[in-house]
Amino acid sequence: MRKRMALIAVMAALALPAGAATTEAEQTYALLFKEGTLDDVSRASVLRYTRAVSNSAKPEAAERDSGQIALSIDESGAAPLANLQFEQGGKHRNLGSFPASVGNPMIMYFYETVIRDMAETAGGSPYYIRNRVKEALVEPAQIDMGEASFDGATVPTRTITLRPFADDPNAGRMQGFGDLELRVTMSEAVPGWYLSFTAEAPDGEGAAGGYRSELRFAGTMVE
Repeated sequence: MRKRMALIAVMAALALPAGAATTEAEQTYALLFKEGTLDDVSRASVLRYTRAVSNSAKPEAAERDSGQIALSIDESGAAPLANLQFEQGGKHRNLGSFPASVGNPMIMYFYETVIRDMAETAGGSPYYIRNRVKEALVEPAQIDMGEASFDGATVPTRTITLRPFADDPNAGRMQGFGDLELRVTMSEAVPGWYLSFTAEAPDGEGAAGGYRSELRFAGTMVE
């Protein structure tokens, strides 16, 4: 329940303020939080994602948080729900249930886990970190068109890159997370819209490889 409430809080906290964004930022937000991305997913299918984390400052936390995430859709109630479950070493933990009509909640899961990891590693306030991420969503962002290999074919992709602390006056005290880069790669060809989510930051001395979290679509299973 606490995990579910945390992710719901992220949904609300990252909502785009009315009239606050430029056209470019509105496009960024619409792509990142695209609605209807689960509409065409078979209700008998489970979307699976792999999360791999490395953290030179907190290796035990990286091991704790690496695993599989399963997304299933439950239609037993009044409205379909997207259920998220974390799997590691034969154990399962429910992450929460969210309205499937809104879109794929993996985007919220990605941001929330990175916010938590950064706060845990650098010792900062998760509220401050979340606010900086929210501000990055209402500014124009880097959008790169590309291609990726998926399901035996080459598919077109779009990758959005955010650097939420690039101009933050406190960046120098963030143990390398001042240079945090968040990348989301999307494609119409991928069930659920998202191909991968990546967060990277150097260590406290500025060396590469301090922190990396990657969530990648691993395929679809039929229940």
